[in-house]
Amino acid sequence: MKIENVFSLEERKQLERKIKQALKTEIQTLSTEMQQILCDDLVTAFQNRLIVLSGAKQ
Repeated sequence: MKIENVFSLEERKQLERKIKQALKTEIQTLSTEMQQILCDDLVTAFQNRLIVLSGAKQ
């Protein structure tokens, strides 16, 4: 399974927004750019974990 197949671009952006909202207090000291990088990294890590777990399940 390729990483692009886990979330569409729109789903990925929605998940990034939800993560940003959920961590609003914790990340408020970071610059906007750093917040974006962190949220993007968290979505990527989540996608990768789903891929690994999906592969282990099969």
